[in-house]
Amino acid sequence: MATQLTAADAKQSLTAHVESKGIEVFVKFGPRLGWGELQRLLADRVYVRYPCEIVFDAAQLLPGEFASPVQNGERPEDGFTMFVHPLFMVQLDRVPALVLYQLTALNYGEFASADEAETFGAAALGLTRDEYYVLVCDAADQLAAALDPSLMPEPAEHAHAGGCGGSGCGCG
Repeated sequence: MATQLTAADAKQSLTAHVESKGIEVFVKFGPRLGWGELQRLLADRVYVRYPCEIVFDAAQLLPGEFASPVQNGERPEDGFTMFVHPLFMVQLDRVPALVLYQLTALNYGEFASADEAETFGAAALGLTRDEYYVLVCDAADQLAAALDPSLMPEPAEHAHAGGCGGSGCGCG
């Protein structure tokens, strides 16, 4: 008798897959994933399905968005430009975490959710999901504060897992 797989089974499988890929990235490019390692990662088709280059330009980003992959042509094979907010051009140490978050969208399209992005990024950086979440939310909060200082959350709001408290990362 055939087993019926559910949407929950598919999600669990994708989450396990992205975690496995993240661990592989950590082993191959870590333990510290800096700018140089990020460039090598982006050129590695085992981990980044399509060609991708980073451009520091906010023109293609939604308000408050720190990074986003934009397809270059009609087909994914034409490659992607990973637009990263220019605020982070002088904080290259933060860029790998921000790009890792967006690589799940580039690799898996609409099938990938924030859960997979956090799982992949955390594994690739050798962090827990909570540690990675705080890292990404801090960057989003920094961007929000740069755009509108009144949006900066109180430091205590980051203390609980599962929410960063700031409007910059959409969890406030």
